[in-house]
Amino acid sequence: MSSESVPARTDPVPAAPHPAASRCDERHGDRHGDGPSILVEAASAALARLGADPTRLFAEAGVASESFRSEDEPVSGAALGRLIAYGVDHTRCPDLGLRIGQRVTLASLGPVGTLLRNSETVGDAMHALEVHPWGWNCGAAVRLCVEGDLALFCYLPFEPGADEAGFRSEGALATSTNVVRTLCGASWTPLEVLLPRSAPEETTPYRSFFGAPVRFDQEMAAMVFPSRLLKERISGADAAARRLAEGQILRFEAAHPTQFADALRRLLRSEVVAERWRGISIARHLSLHRRTLSRRLRAEGTTFRSLAQETRFEIAKQLLVNTNLSLVQISASLDFSESAAFSHAFRRWSGTTPTAWRVAHQHPGRVPT
Repeated sequence: MSSESVPARTDPVPAAPHPAASRCDERHGDRHGDGPSILVEAASAALARLGADPTRLFAEAGVASESFRSEDEPVSGAALGRLIAYGVDHTRCPDLGLRIGQRVTLASLGPVGTLLRNSETVGDAMHALEVHPWGWNCGAAVRLCVEGDLALFCYLPFEPGADEAGFRSEGALATSTNVVRTLCGASWTPLEVLLPRSAPEETTPYRSFFGAPVRFDQEMAAMVFPSRLLKERISGADAAARRLAEGQILRFEAAHPTQFADALRRLLRSEVVAERWRGISIARHLSLHRRTLSRRLRAEGTTFRSLAQETRFEIAKQLLVNTNLSLVQISASLDFSESAAFSHAFRRWSGTTPTAWRVAHQHPGRVPT
């Protein structure tokens, strides 16, 4: 881990607020419903604090705010990423995703927040974030990995078109940090934070909020902390409240089933080890026969091979657009034998080279290589 010194954590000083900011804050504080509304209101409040007009920015970014609030249509992670990227360009605030994530708290996560607050241990709470819907995980896989005395809480967008995933990822990790601080104390800090985006000119807001070294240009978004934290019991946890929240969540999930192809995209995105791209391993993980897996995917108009290639393509685009990683590094992260093989596959997927794609799609605020 990095030995970089870290300044004391301080709350960021907001810019002069837009008149809509207080109204957004009030609505945000009163919401106890679905994650999509929470994120829209957090984004509106953050934009308003920067002096922008949230309604106009939503419209100009091509995002219909009403659709985010619909109980029948979950928020599109790709659309949220586009909105944040557009807001970054408009406000010249490169840490907009961080600011939005800071506004989403455990109390605002509805039944999921209640479940987390009343879990027996921190590990139980973080496992619940893996498997249940919450504000940031539409179109993303959430994975808790334990490696000896270290644990990694990873956020992995997989949704097609989610090229601007770096801004969204920092928001998800900020919210996750808020959750752990509510469970473990406001002074808690991770050991390190990894972000799949290029570093902005000013990185102090990140180090001030997380209270830990922040490493940019990483292959994935992750929060690193001692694995012993997972065994800590949560003070004041109420088993009855936990059961009630679990029932609410299960009823919601039953009423809003995930397409099988999306469930497989989520699994493919989280399983980055090379052999796990193979259909037989995935089928075994899902407790399905290989033919059953193929049949269910055909019923949804797709195949395992096309989903696996689509997932690799999405990861490649995210890393090309959001980071300064070299083609060699990106090809290795996707388990290509060499960068030439990656370039050949990328040309087959997109019709152009990785370098040409990066030049055409890179964010204006990205530091050039």
